[in-house]
Amino acid sequence: MKKVLLGICTIAICFGCKDNPVSKKIKETRETVSNSTNAVKEMRKMGDDIKELQKMEPLTNEDFKDWLPDEVNGMKRIAYKAGQASYMKIASIEATYANEDKSKKFKFQVIDGAGKMGASATAGMRMMFSQDFEEEDEYKIRRTVKKNGNKAIEEYKKNNNSSEIQLMESNRFYIKASGTNMDIDETWDAIEELDVDDLG
Repeated sequence: MKKVLLGICTIAICFGCKDNPVSKKIKETRETVSNSTNAVKEMRKMGDDIKELQKMEPLTNEDFKDWLPDEVNGMKRIAYKAGQASYMKIASIEATYANEDKSKKFKFQVIDGAGKMGASATAGMRMMFSQDFEEEDEYKIRRTVKKNGNKAIEEYKKNNNSSEIQLMESNRFYIKASGTNMDIDETWDAIEELDVDDLG
């Protein structure tokens, strides 16, 4: 009887260990099921949104340029490209900002999800944000977060203090922003300075 109890206790301890491969597999499976459920919910919700977006007129290059700020968080605009994806009939703009000695840079891209092609292009991106994950190693941290009502993906590289944030604004605009010599909070501050609400 003692041997049986000892065996049960040993199994319980093994399954209780965080680093146990069986426990890890159970956790991964649970996360996969949760993410699959989220993806199905998002697909249902997206159907109506896509129909509405397809009816909308995408922004023009002029619209984007009129909106584009000259300065973000004390960094001046040093470059921009409008309509890079226009050959696919997708409205987009990207711009780069830097401080005086260019030791700090902020770069972003905005893709408009309006119109048939824009709605299709951003649908796949929107599916990414239905996932929930968090991972960290000695080099980087990558995770999903919710900020100002929007789901986002954050990535921070520890070795060179650089960050990248991807998000959907108002289920229409896909934004990808990166900061050189900027941590996650600084990059978020720069994104908020953009006033993407003024676009749509």
